[in-house]
Amino acid sequence: MKVLVTGATGFIGGNLARELWRRGDDVRALVRPGSNRLTIQDTGIIAVEGDILDRQSIDRAVQGCEAVFHVAAAYTFWSRNPAEVSRTNVEGTVNVLEAARQAGVSRTVYTSTVGTVGLPKDGLGDESTLLDPKTLHGHYKRSKLRAEQEALAMAAAGMPLVVVNPTAPVGPWDVKPTPTGKMVLDFLRRRIPAYLKTGMNLVDVADVVAGHILALEKGQAGERYILGNRNVSLKEVFDILSRLTGLPAPRIRAPYWLVVGVGYADRFVEGTLLRREPAIPVEGVLASK
Repeated sequence: MKVLVTGATGFIGGNLARELWRRGDDVRALVRPGSNRLTIQDTGIIAVEGDILDRQSIDRAVQGCEAVFHVAAAYTFWSRNPAEVSRTNVEGTVNVLEAARQAGVSRTVYTSTVGTVGLPKDGLGDESTLLDPKTLHGHYKRSKLRAEQEALAMAAAGMPLVVVNPTAPVGPWDVKPTPTGKMVLDFLRRRIPAYLKTGMNLVDVADVVAGHILALEKGQAGERYILGNRNVSLKEVFDILSRLTGLPAPRIRAPYWLVVGVGYADRFVEGTLLRREPAIPVEGVLASK
């Protein structure tokens, strides 16, 4: 099968493109000029230069493809230009999906996020749980919700499209790294003195890749599928890392208000004055409550 993967130089997209190539598919990867291509090197994956904000380049890349995986996104809780995060995630998604639709692609899978799934007051959320947009913090999650809504609207209009909602994957080829990968690196570098009372759902990136492929092969058009595994507290995450590495886990639980305050101060000094990524992203802290 001839497949186009956007975001193949990233974490999920890179693992997905490699697995598709390994199983014998003819894989094209839409890559920006000058991007780090470590995730697809030493493979038979064909790199096609383009940008999801450049519609003509997508039209060229998608020609002849039977399937499209749109994985590319600006996944960050801080940016020097937050408007670009929204533009990449929303306009870029519309560009890719419209190109796939007009090219007559048989099947498209859009990679959203579990952050677009609502949280009921009692029990666990599922694919049918709606999200109140007013509860979202930051440009990343708001833009991903808007992009998912655009995707589902196209599916409702008849496009053969499936949405997948990964949780927090871990595994190889997280070269950037993602916020989850950075947390692991910060632990290894002894940069985490305390933890918040919060949690996440961790999943092996290999399982996320398998979920993408199953969505392509068996998913119902217009549906969304959570790709996750285990709910764990942040303290449990650090305890697991401690057991694996022998490094001590942080034992101090920091109050939420303190971390938010430090995060705002860090954003002002590091982000506003020094124009570099803050160590404590406020969006990430606010989303953790």
